[in-house]
Amino acid sequence: MNFLRMSDVALSGKRVFIRADLNVPQNDAGVIMDDTRIRASIPAIQYALDQGAAVMITSHLGRPVEGEFSPEDTLGPVALRIADLLGRKVPLVSNWVENGVKVAPGEVVLLENCRINIGEKKNDDELAKNIANLCDVYVNDAFGTAHRAEATTHGVAKYAKVACAGPLMAAELDALGKALLSPQKPLVAIVAGSKVSTKLTILKTLANKVDQLIVGGGIGNSFLLAKGFPIGKSLAEPDLLEEAREIMSMMEARGAEVPIPTDVIVANEFSAQARANKVMVDQVQDDDMILDIGPRTAAKLATIISNAGTIVWNGPVGVFEIEQFGGGTKMLAAAIAHSPAYTIGGGGDTLAAISKYEISNQIDYISTGGGAFLEFLEGKTLPAVDILIKRATQ
Repeated sequence: MNFLRMSDVALSGKRVFIRADLNVPQNDAGVIMDDTRIRASIPAIQYALDQGAAVMITSHLGRPVEGEFSPEDTLGPVALRIADLLGRKVPLVSNWVENGVKVAPGEVVLLENCRINIGEKKNDDELAKNIANLCDVYVNDAFGTAHRAEATTHGVAKYAKVACAGPLMAAELDALGKALLSPQKPLVAIVAGSKVSTKLTILKTLANKVDQLIVGGGIGNSFLLAKGFPIGKSLAEPDLLEEAREIMSMMEARGAEVPIPTDVIVANEFSAQARANKVMVDQVQDDDMILDIGPRTAAKLATIISNAGTIVWNGPVGVFEIEQFGGGTKMLAAAIAHSPAYTIGGGGDTLAAISKYEISNQIDYISTGGGAFLEFLEGKTLPAVDILIKRATQ
């Protein structure tokens, strides 16, 4: 992907507008519960300051009603946290589209919640032009919002004098591009979750690209059912069996494979107290629920992973939150951690599994992009990325 990077642009004395992703969870008292996104945004801000730029930052927070400010919508606590991390004052500026922004080179301000501005979500052209007039350089460092065409994620990039990607955005695009656009073979994808329907487009897109497509969870159960195996009362989508068969046929036509489990872990109830039983895949009873892959299957998949050149991981293969149903995910996590392949993981449950099994330092790239990550896997064009690519060629 060809796009302009923040590091490619002369920033000294320039007015730099950074669209960050500072949408952090807070409690009812406005106390930030997890500042991961704030800390991830600091490198772009610090770089611009070090270059002598006049820095403006904005982000959305929550889902405010456009044109109506409420106290819970404020970025005030975020401004205080950024100030702590930078070791300097970070004033919060309200009504910044109407009143403009005064900031000198070497200074930084945080602009109040951008979704309060009327026209933000609809990517209003007039709003985008007005924001573009505030800056000399527009920096998008919010990959998590890249799948949305909004005024501060897309519109401004059309009209700003210079539009570029910040370090966080660039790192995401570099990692995803390496994993999916120019992967080292064999390319192995692990896609798991409760429903085929939520990841059907992803599965079909990957079926045209990957050498091995490992499926798990409710998705894996649907594939088992499509192959004619009993699944008892396991979570599955019987109305999507033809789609599952189509995906397997697509893979087989390319000489690729969707590995089907040979053994599974079942229980009669879904609870932390449930007894886990290991059975062969054709021995699942009517009152059984499949809650994990079995050890033989996990060992087979671990071998596939150990021979991979690139691994894309999206979803645990079992109910790993309950210890007796986490063996499969734990073994695959260990295999991914020790694989020489280039590895990238993304999605909320995947991040939770990476954290639980303490392998974050052994994953090449962990995507925090959420919906944007999934849409990239689907092969969709991300509006905020597309406009950066177009501007780079102008």
